[in-house]
Amino acid sequence: MKSLEPKLLLATGVAVLAASGIAPYDRMTWFLEVLPVLVAVPVLVLTARRFPLTPLLYRLLFLHALVLILGGHYTYERVPIGNWVRDAFHLARNHYDRLGHLMQGFVPALVARELLLRTLPLRPGKWLFALVTASCLGISAGYELLEWASALLLGQGADAFLGTQGDPWDTQWDMFLALIGAVSAQLLLARPQDRQLARLRSKTQTTAAVLCAPTQDQWSEV
Repeated sequence: MKSLEPKLLLATGVAVLAASGIAPYDRMTWFLEVLPVLVAVPVLVLTARRFPLTPLLYRLLFLHALVLILGGHYTYERVPIGNWVRDAFHLARNHYDRLGHLMQGFVPALVARELLLRTLPLRPGKWLFALVTASCLGISAGYELLEWASALLLGQGADAFLGTQGDPWDTQWDMFLALIGAVSAQLLLARPQDRQLARLRSKTQTTAAVLCAPTQDQWSEV
């Protein structure tokens, strides 16, 4: 990954995040929606040198952050592009939150896949596919529990964060779309991710070999 690209992604993401915090529709909803971004960005920055991710993953994390930030600024049921789609196709509700939950499965699937392949003795295959899918369903269920806890603590103040828009099956739809996202991500992007992981390993091994190679003075001592 070119050294300039991650810096541009970071700078653009921080700028968009800051702009979204200017007069959001609801300040508490904005904070709750962008909280994953506020947590993830410092972690990614601090680990960029000793545990860099693949370019594919950095780009997808950036796109996921944009989805969360936009939803936080307007609240999911009021995002303009969702309203446009609703009106254009005569839908009953703003479906931008469906996109958010699809991404909640799509991007974390590749995060989990990359971490599992790099930290555990696992190989691409059926077991990895199943573990990644189960992990994403767990993340989705955890997020639904967070929404439930927010509703209990904040009462009606959590309505915008919940974004159910009167749909009694909203939770089930959210988890189903996360499942679709997790499965789709692995089917579509597993091979490109594997190629980038191979290049990343090769680069890491080359760097380690250079660092461990004896200097001219050390050779002369031998």
